[in-house]
Amino acid sequence: MIGIDWGLFGIGVGAGLVAGALFFAGLALGMHLALRSRHAAAVLLSSSALRILVLLGLGWLVAAQGAVTLVGFAVAFLVARFAATAIARHPLKSEQAR
Repeated sequence: MIGIDWGLFGIGVGAGLVAGALFFAGLALGMHLALRSRHAAAVLLSSSALRILVLLGLGWLVAAQGAVTLVGFAVAFLVARFAATAIARHPLKSEQAR
């Protein structure tokens, strides 16, 4: 049986949740800025490039700790993605009144 280091897995989960939160908060901010900009494509491209670079950098640091940590990171990022899309699908009460 393969032994799993739950401490490293927990570190990966924590890092994945932070990375997911930062990634999707950056996406929301980038969309907000792009919708109010004359050059929306430039804003979206720079926002996506920055978010991807940060995510890859964090993933690289996590992967250096081992495969178990990387699996925790990936699972937590997916959980953050599902949470972000679930939140985005349901408008705020102030937006429903419009």
